[in-house]
Formats: sequence, C-alpha cells, structure tokens
Amino acid sequence: MKKITFKNGIIITLATMMAMAAMTGCSKNVAEDEGIANEIADEETPLASAEEVVSEVSAAPYFSKGVYVNYAKDAENPPKTYFYVFSDDSYGYTADGENDDIGVPFDITQTDGQVEFSFGGAEESKDVLVITGAENGMVYGCFEDVPDRELVFEPVADADPENFSAVNYLSSMTGGDNVYRDANGWSVHYNPSCITVNQGGPVTTFVYTGDCAGTCMITATYDVDKDAKTAAEDLAASYGDQAMVSDCVFPGTEDVEGFYVDAVPGQTGPGLYASAFVREYMGGYLIFEFTQHVAGDDEMDMAVSDNLSAIIDSLSFE
Repeated sequence: MKKITFKNGIIITLATMMAMAAMTGCSKNVAEDEGIANEIADEETPLASAEEVVSEVSAAPYFSKGVYVNYAKDAENPPKTYFYVFSDDSYGYTADGENDDIGVPFDITQTDGQVEFSFGGAEESKDVLVITGAENGMVYGCFEDVPDRELVFEPVADADPENFSAVNYLSSMTGGDNVYRDANGWSVHYNPSCITVNQGGPVTTFVYTGDCAGTCMITATYDVDKDAKTAAEDLAASYGDQAMVSDCVFPGTEDVEGFYVDAVPGQTGPGLYASAFVREYMGGYLIFEFTQHVAGDDEMDMAVSDNLSAIIDSLSFE
C-alpha cells in the first residue's frame, strides 16, 4: 500500500512540475510579448508637451504680498542678501542688501507655470520665470534666458513689505547700523540698539534711548517757508541772546555752504545744550538740530555725544 502511494506521489509530483514548467514558459512568452508591445508603444507615444509638464506645478499665483530672499538652488551656503519685495501679487521691487539697497521696480503677470517680470516698469521687456515648483511658500524657477540655473524664492518671516530695507534686515542679524533714507533725498546711519527714529511730515527725529540725563536727540526739519539764513537766525533767537550763527561747510558735503547755530550751554535750560546745522535745500532749508541734556557723567555724556555725532558724520545726499 505504501509503495502504491509513493508511486502515485511521484507521478503527481512529476505532473505538477511539468505543469509549472509549462506555465513558466507561457508567462515568459507573455512577458516578452508585453515588453515588445511596451517598446512599440513607447516608440509611438510622443513626449509630454510643455503644457502637460507645467500642469504638474501648482496653479498661479505663486507670489503674494511679502518679502522673498532670492538665491541659486544649487549654491552651497548662499549669502541670502538679495531680495524681491512684493507690494502685492502684481508689482514690487528688488533690494540688494550688499549694495546699499539698490534695486529696480518690477511689474509681474502670474499665469499657471510661469511669471512674467517687467523690470523697470510695465512698459519694459519681459523676463519669464518658468516655475519648477512651489510648496510651503517657497517658489522655485528658472528664467528662460538662464534655463540651467534654478532659483529659490524663500519667504522672509515677519518682514514688512511696506517698510522693508535689505540693509537694515541684514544688520539686525549682525548687530550693525541701520540706514534711514528720507524721501527728500538724504540718508544717515544710526545704531538701532539706542536710537529710535520717528518720522512725521517734514520732521524726522532720532531719539537716544540709552542712559542719559534727559531728552537727547537730533531733529531734522525740511521746509520752504523761509531761506536758510533766516531759518538759522530765527533758531538762534529762540536759543537766546547769546546764541551764535557762523558760516560752515554743511555735513555730508565737501563744498555746500551752511550755517552753524550754537547756544551757550545751559542757556536753553538746566544742563541743556543745543546746536544746529542749516543749509539751503530744494527751494527751502534743511536743519539738523542737536538737543542734549548733560549729566556731568563723562562716560554717560560721551556715549550720547558719540551716537548722535555718528548720525551726522554719516549724512549723505543723493
């Protein structure tokens, strides 16, 4: 009985092996046939069109109101000093933090898969940024004229596009000076750790916020209601009878004539010292006036004087 069972088992096993071999051969033939069919299909199927590739990128718009730092995607440790500032999703300007905020305005048109930039204004020629990706606020793309250089546009958190300065943003990370640029064409550097800038109409103040005996500040005023000499004389009269007006070369220039107004220390108030520079400017006059309360503490008073003087020493005109 066992022999019969064993023999039958061999027969069944052989039959099974033959069947598996047959199936394997069939599978191989089917696979080869499918491979040939796929090769034929690949040869006959055209490559995806640009529109089909673009369809894989998220839809426009890609840029919204905000500030984006721009750098090459394949750069190792990029400096991240060049910025695109979008006032909204249709226009903005560039700002170079390594080159005194120099940049150009631009208009943009955003469509699915690309963004057209008109640097310098809407009437200028268009530079097309082909979008290669957009996720988590990051935008990736290549300008058509440099297709092998993929760029990254990375959002700058908490940056205010209404009042953004690339120089000041970078300075805030290194503890350096900030720059104030006035709409009337002059600028100064100041230490943001102890100077607060307030701007309102024709008057801008730089207020010292460190230790001092009282109000210490520079007040910059531009007006057109009188000429510079009259403005200097009127300011001297407000200081008191002993105040002096003398000729000078105006700070931030090499040859612009101005007036220096100097009050006697204490004459305008206890421990208070006042002085000013005045010049003709844009059909009117420009005044930079110092107001400083003296404490009698050399270290404290010197810190105040150094920080206020540094502002005037950095004065420049466009």
